[in-house]
Amino acid sequence: MDAGVAHILGAGVAFGLAAMGAAIGDGLMIAKMLEGMARQPEMQGTLRTNMFIGLGLIEALPIIAVVLAGFVIR
Repeated sequence: MDAGVAHILGAGVAFGLAAMGAAIGDGLMIAKMLEGMARQPEMQGTLRTNMFIGLGLIEALPIIAVVLAGFVIR
């Protein structure tokens, strides 16, 4: 296998794993937020705000993986 092909495959695997991890994290975060809203409806605004902040941090992972994969492919 050529070194260039190995770099491209490695970058693809890294991006795939990052996307899968972010999807799992998003699902768990939203499930727990809905569970918290069901238990304490008066905390709805606080829980939603914290969820959006957390989702933004979770979604930063695949974005960073794409940037790093772009540097590896060069």
